[in-house]
Amino acid sequence: MSFMERTDDFNTRREHLKKMSDEELRAYFWSLVDKIIQPIVEEAKTHTTPSIERSVLLRMGFSSLEAKPIVNKMLEKGILGHGAGNLVLKLAQKKGMSVREAGLCLMRGEYWEDLPL
Repeated sequence: MSFMERTDDFNTRREHLKKMSDEELRAYFWSLVDKIIQPIVEEAKTHTTPSIERSVLLRMGFSSLEAKPIVNKMLEKGILGHGAGNLVLKLAQKKGMSVREAGLCLMRGEYWEDLPL
C-alpha cells in the first residue's frame, strides 16, 4: 500500500499557527468560537418560540397543561417576546402574589391588562 502526498494547501494555511504555543492556540480557538457563536447569541436575545417559553414556565413549576394556554395567549397578544416567565414573575411582584398564583390567574384570563410590558 502506498500513500499519496497531500495536494491541498494545508501547510500554507497553517503557517500562521506554527509558532503559537499551546496556550496561544487555545486562546485563538476560543476567539474563533466566540466569532461563530456571537450571531447565535444575539439572535437568541431577540427571538423566542412558544416551545422555549413553555419550557421556561415548566421550569417555574407549571404543568404543560397550564403553560400552554398562558404562552398561547401571550403569542396571540403579541407579547411573547417579553418572555413568558419574565411577565409572570413581574405580574406576581406587582400584585404581591406567588409566581404560580400569577400564572394561574393569567391562565384563567385574569390580570392581562396589568402585565408590566
